Amino acid sequence: MSVEPSIQTCELGDDDDENDDIEETNDIENVVPKDIPQQGAKKKKKKKKKKNKEKVEDKVEHGETMDEIDASLQEVERILGESKSTHIQDTEQSTVTSSMKALLTVEHKNLNPDNEMKRIFGSRVVQAEMSRRQPRHARARKKATWMSTPKDTWPPIGKIGLSMTLKETRNGVQYYIFEHSKDYQKIQFQFYEAVESLNPQNIANILQIQGYHIDALIALSDVFKMSEDMQMSAELLERALHSFETSFHPLFSLTTGNCRLEFKIAENRPFYLTVFKHLTYVGQRGCYRTALEFCKLLLSLDPDNDPMCVLLMIDFYALRSEEFAFLIRLFNEWEGHRNLSQLPNFAFSLPLAMFCQADKNGEDTTAADNLLQKSLMMFPGFLMPLLDNCSVNPDCEVSSHSFFSPTAQYSQSDALKQLISLYVGRCHSCWKPPEVLQWLERNVKVVLQRVNDKDPLVEEYNKKRKTRYQGTPRNILRHILLSEIKDATAALPQDLANTTVVSYDPLPPTDSIAAYQSPQRTRRINQESSTLTNFFRSLMPNFNLDEPAAPVQPAQGAEGGAQNLRQGMVVLMGAMRDLLNNIRPVEHPFENPQNEGDNQNNDEEGDEDQDEEWD
Repeated sequence: MSVEPSIQTCELGDDDDENDDIEETNDIENVVPKDIPQQGAKKKKKKKKKKNKEKVEDKVEHGETMDEIDASLQEVERILGESKSTHIQDTEQSTVTSSMKALLTVEHKNLNPDNEMKRIFGSRVVQAEMSRRQPRHARARKKATWMSTPKDTWPPIGKIGLSMTLKETRNGVQYYIFEHSKDYQKIQFQFYEAVESLNPQNIANILQIQGYHIDALIALSDVFKMSEDMQMSAELLERALHSFETSFHPLFSLTTGNCRLEFKIAENRPFYLTVFKHLTYVGQRGCYRTALEFCKLLLSLDPDNDPMCVLLMIDFYALRSEEFAFLIRLFNEWEGHRNLSQLPNFAFSLPLAMFCQADKNGEDTTAADNLLQKSLMMFPGFLMPLLDNCSVNPDCEVSSHSFFSPTAQYSQSDALKQLISLYVGRCHSCWKPPEVLQWLERNVKVVLQRVNDKDPLVEEYNKKRKTRYQGTPRNILRHILLSEIKDATAALPQDLANTTVVSYDPLPPTDSIAAYQSPQRTRRINQESSTLTNFFRSLMPNFNLDEPAAPVQPAQGAEGGAQNLRQGMVVLMGAMRDLLNNIRPVEHPFENPQNEGDNQNNDEEGDEDQDEEWD
C-alpha cells in the first residue's frame, strides 16, 4: 500500500527534530521572567512544599502506609536528580525548544469545563447550579482533581489496583506505563468473561465489585449513550478519568508536554480512549476551549504517532473557541515535518482561521483568499457536500461546472472521501456565518475562472490526488469509528466487516503489548459477522449472534429491527441505572460535631486558595 505524506501525516511523521523541539525547555524561563527578584522564586518554592504535603496527606487518606510514602519520596528524589542532569544537557543541545513545547503545554484551569461555563454564563449562575446538583457537605468529602469533580453518588475510591510507573527517560522525555495489580487483573478477567457471557447483569456486577474498573465504565458509558442517556454516559467517563488521575505517578504532569504514554501498551490505551470520549462530550456542551485543551493533552501523550488522530479534530475546537492564533502557529511550526496542508481539515481550516482573524482586526484577507483557492483546487470534492450540509443552493455557474460536479467527487479515492466527509460532518457549522459564505462564494468564482484559464496548478493538484490517498492508516479508521460522523462512517472500507471491534479497545495496534494474558476461554466470535454486529455485541452481551431474526414485513424491516433493539436497550438501561444509583458511599460520622463548622470554613479557604492559584 503506497501512502504519501498526506495520509501519513496523521501518523505524525518521523522527523527526529520534532522530539527535540517539543521535549526540551527551561521550565523556569517559561514561568518567571528574568527580571523577577529571587523573593518571588522562594515564595513559589514554599507553595510547592505545601502542595507536596497535601499530596502526602491525600495518600494517607487513601490507605497508603508511611513506609510506602517514604519509599515513593526517595524514588522521586532519585529520579529528580537524574532528570536535572539530563535536563541541563538537553538545554545545551537545543535553543528552540520552548517555542515548540508551548504548543502542547496544557493549563490546568482550562481542563475544567465549569470554568469555561463560568466565563460564558457567569460565576454566580454556574455556582448556583452546582450547589443545586450537589450539596455543600457532599462536595467537602471528596477532593476534586484536575480532570474530574467527584459526585456524591460515586463510591469511595480507595485502592483500585491501578498504578503508574516511570518506565524510562530519553532525551528529557519521560515514558510512563499503567500497571494492574493482581486483584485488578482478576477483575479484568471477569470483565472479559462478562462480555462473552451474553448476560448484561454480569457487566453490571463488575462495578459492584470494583466501582472504578476502567473497561467496565467505558463499556457501560457506550451503552447509556446508545440509549440516549448522555448525562449518565458522560458521568461514567468522568469517573474513569478520576480513577486514572488518582493513580498518576508523582512525576507525571498533564501540563509540561514531556510525559508520554506508549499506545501500543494495552494498559495505556484506556486512558487515550477515555480522554477522547470525554472531550467529545465536553465539546457537545459548548465548552470548546476545554475540549481544545484536552486535544493538546491527548496529542502530547504521543505526538510522533498521534494514535487517536487528534490532528483531525484539533482545528475544529480551535475555530469554535476562536483560538485562531494557536491554529495558525500550529500549522506554521508543524507543516515542515508533518505536511498538514495535505489534510483536508487543515487545508480549509487554516484559511478560515486567517480570514476570521483578519476580519476581526479589520485587516486584508488576501493571504486567506490565496490559501482557500489552492485548497479548492486541491480538494474540489469539498464544496458540494459543504453547501449541502449548510443548506445552501449553489448558483447555476457553480453547479453546472464539471470541476465541482458530482463526477469529480466520485473520482476521488475512498481514503480522500473519508477525510473530506469527516471534516465536512464535523466542521460545516464553522462555515455557516453569512460573511464566511460570502467569502467562500467570492473565491469559488475565482477558482472557476482559473480552471477555465487552464491554470497549471489545477493539473498539478489533479495528479497529486490520483497518486496520494491510496489507503487509510489504522489510526484514522479508529478516529472515524470513535467520532461516529455518519457520512465518514459510511465510507469505511469493506475489509472492516471481518474485524471484531470492541468498545473498550477499538482497533488495537498490530504491535500491541500486554503485560499479562487472560486464561484461555471459549470464545464465540462469528468471523462472518459485520462490524456493526460486533460493535453491538461488545456493548450489549445479550445481543445473540446465533439467534435468527424474527420475520418482518419488507416495508417495515428496518423499523422492526430498530424497535426491537430500542426495547431491549430500555430494559437494559433500567437495570443499569437502578444498580448505579444504589451504589452509595458509606457515611462517616464526625468525631466531634463541634468541628463541623471549622471543617467547612477550612474547605472554603481551600477553595479560595485554589481559585487564586488558577487566576
